[in-house]
Amino acid sequence: MLEIQKFEIEGLLLLTPKSFSDDRGFFVERYNETRFREAGLPTKFVQDNFSRSKAGVLRGLHYQQGPTQLKLVTCLSGEILDVAVDLRKSSPTFGMHQSVKLSGTKPQWLLVPAGFAHGFLVTSKDAADVMYKVDNYYSPAAEGAILWNDLELGIDWHSVNPNVSAKDQQARKWNEFKNFNPF
Repeated sequence: MLEIQKFEIEGLLLLTPKSFSDDRGFFVERYNETRFREAGLPTKFVQDNFSRSKAGVLRGLHYQQGPTQLKLVTCLSGEILDVAVDLRKSSPTFGMHQSVKLSGTKPQWLLVPAGFAHGFLVTSKDAADVMYKVDNYYSPAAEGAILWNDLELGIDWHSVNPNVSAKDQQARKWNEFKNFNPF
């Protein structure tokens, strides 16, 4: 009932629940605590976050430390390019990223472990609705960001001129983060 795709970056998973479709549309259980537990996946979530972003909006790359957050990200409508960057200094994939397309027409979750930066770009012509569950509460004092277009990270956002907040435009460069890294 739940297909799990692993990536080179340990702990990062793409989860595809079974959906049932016909000429009227589809039905899917997006989250089922029992099925997640049976698959050995995290089930403790304390907060749901929801954003609606216009076409071309890029949010990220955000992370939280002390407390860190595991995220379970899904796109409810529209389409996004979702990106996770491994910030775990002891990880053999430290500094690597994974990009995944998420769409409201194909129900999937991207499980982003604690110790990752996360961001997304709306690639659909219309707005995208993104929801994510987290295992720790948001803490403004614990949030941080890495510059979304830092050349050293090499992320291909497939966009020349995304709409990025002033705050995200002024995020820490990867080279600065590597020296400061709290993970």
